[in-house]
Amino acid sequence: ISMRKFTFLLLLTALLATACGTNPKAAYEELHEDDVHFAADESFQPILTELSDLYALRKPEATLLPVYCSEDSAVKLLLKDSVRMAITTHPLNDKQKEFVGSHNLSVTQSKIAYDAFALIVNKANTDTVINLDELRAIVQGRITDWKQLEVTHRSGKLSLVFDASGSSTVRYMKDSLNGGKELKGNIFAQGSNLKVIQAVKENPNVIGVVSTDWLRQEKGDTTVIKSFQDLDVHVMLVGKVGKKANDWQRPYQYYIATGEYPLVRSVWAITTDPRTRSALKSFYFFLKDNVGQRVICNSSQLLPRNQVQVREVSVQ
Repeated sequence: ISMRKFTFLLLLTALLATACGTNPKAAYEELHEDDVHFAADESFQPILTELSDLYALRKPEATLLPVYCSEDSAVKLLLKDSVRMAITTHPLNDKQKEFVGSHNLSVTQSKIAYDAFALIVNKANTDTVINLDELRAIVQGRITDWKQLEVTHRSGKLSLVFDASGSSTVRYMKDSLNGGKELKGNIFAQGSNLKVIQAVKENPNVIGVVSTDWLRQEKGDTTVIKSFQDLDVHVMLVGKVGKKANDWQRPYQYYIATGEYPLVRSVWAITTDPRTRSALKSFYFFLKDNVGQRVICNSSQLLPRNQVQVREVSVQ
């Protein structure tokens, strides 16, 4: 290679290095402008898949990169800046927001929906009624046999199965049912909502805890979601008060809205993306604005955050 060509190559390399180093933030934005990289609690995978598919149709240049994991993992990924959006069942607390701020980022978060837990049992199990105090006693280790329930025809070991340690399900059971203490008794993690459903199908003595939106036969199957009919499992009636017929409900949207179904938690979208026009920020607003809220209302058993009207309908 000639000295003249060598000198030219050195100058070109130096110019490229200077150009790349002048504004690394702009380079980052250009490379990732259309990426929608988010982490979400696995409980919400069915409805988030539908929302992502619709958003991709509306914005075909966007690249959807979801990570479905436990809620703890989703928050950790957000705080490590491995993702800049998370879907969880609680907002970031002050300490977490302060940590994000120490990395020159800010937190934008909004409630987007309400989700209910469904308690499910095997098709061969006719015991489909339980009250909140009994569920509390199960996670505290005070009820370990079916014969200890008030309304029961069974006896034998009663086990409760859930998705995974670190999930929003476990956090709810600890905080809302067991005063923040560790769970006791016959409590077993299965790894995912699908594995919970499978465990219930195989064992008549277990009660499964799943996000209601997993009770579909296939993607977009709103008929089954609305009625809970034709499933391979029974959805239990859960009572707040006692044995009166109107004190026991299944997790339909109506009973979530009226507060009659007790096992409900909020769903939050959290983003730390500082950009205003990125696809990620656009997806965040899509989830909380009218189109996304209609999808949540019509295509899942979750209740949208936007106000809904509950009307009594008389059928003649």
